[in-house]
Amino acid sequence: MEYVVLAVLLIGFGSLYFKKEALTEDNSEEDKEKISELEQSHSAKDEIIKNLQNTTDVLNAKLSSFDQTKTEKTQIAERLKLIEVERNNLKNENTKLNKEEENRNETLRTSIESTNTLQDSLKTEIARVNDERVKETEEKFEKMKLTWGKHEKEVENHLRKICNNHVIDYISQEDFPHAGNKPDNSIEIMDQLIIFDAKSPANDDLSNFPRYIKLQTENLKKYAKHDNVKKDLFLVIPSNTLSVINQFTYNIGDYNVYIITKDALEPIILSLMKIKEYEFADKLSPEERDNVCRVIGKFAHTTKRRIQIDQFFAEEFLDILQKAKKLPDNILENVIQFENAEKLNPPMEKRKKQILTKDLKEKSDQIKKEIEIREIPEIQAKITFKEKDAGEQK
Repeated sequence: MEYVVLAVLLIGFGSLYFKKEALTEDNSEEDKEKISELEQSHSAKDEIIKNLQNTTDVLNAKLSSFDQTKTEKTQIAERLKLIEVERNNLKNENTKLNKEEENRNETLRTSIESTNTLQDSLKTEIARVNDERVKETEEKFEKMKLTWGKHEKEVENHLRKICNNHVIDYISQEDFPHAGNKPDNSIEIMDQLIIFDAKSPANDDLSNFPRYIKLQTENLKKYAKHDNVKKDLFLVIPSNTLSVINQFTYNIGDYNVYIITKDALEPIILSLMKIKEYEFADKLSPEERDNVCRVIGKFAHTTKRRIQIDQFFAEEFLDILQKAKKLPDNILENVIQFENAEKLNPPMEKRKKQILTKDLKEKSDQIKKEIEIREIPEIQAKITFKEKDAGEQK
């Protein structure tokens, strides 16, 4: 644009110059004035041109600055696009992370709820098992107390049965010949009264039962003081109390007391009956007396050991049965079905039919032969029992 202006000015100056030459001669004065005006106009136009040139320089500078600004704007726009892309990526990543976090929180909440449910179920199961154990313990003690309540009558009935089977005189409490306190049961062998006094715990606390038995051994002096009462007296206790008894024989001085169970009554009475084979007890030689004592002691020891072993295996079998309840349900159902289908038929006991030792020995020999034929290895028993106190008499 500035070039166009310069061209117009030059053309104007040229036309003025030629016109001035033509009119110089005719109008010199007038021309001078016009020339003066034109010079002034020229000066003014030069000033204008100069100003326009300055303006042009300023505009060019501004145009250069604008181009630079435009370039910067383009660069900034590019960076802005990159930032926008990065922002979108970050936004998408943030959304993804928020979603993952929400999923983790949901999984965590589900796990916590499952854990709480499992914990509640476990607490309920523990409470149920504890209730069952408490109930089983209570039922066990109730059965024990029921057994103890019937103990005296059962001992009496058992003694009567033994006396009937072996033709022995049974002396009831009412028929005891001496005044004062009378024993629960007694029998008469060779004009001597043998005392069998039944004793049982007063409650389910067995911790004081051994002390109670010891006191009762001292109270038997009221029976032992009579001449026709044998100086060997017996206290008959329930078999399920043997575990708390540590001493089974008491030597009081003038008499001896033996702690036995109902199962030991018949072997002991049969041992005492051996004395009847002699016409008079004072005719027994020392060796024969030792033999009688040895047989009685052997019966007593064997009976106690048998009861002790049976109790040990009873506890082991009960423990196995408790563990069997923890089997998987499908296996436990099959076990119960097989259990219901099984039936044991032990030999029946018949009245007036004697169990012969010869038959028992033949059966034992037969079993041993079958073991040898089948090459069954001998089982070495490694049963350990609760150690007795150092002062216990066997």
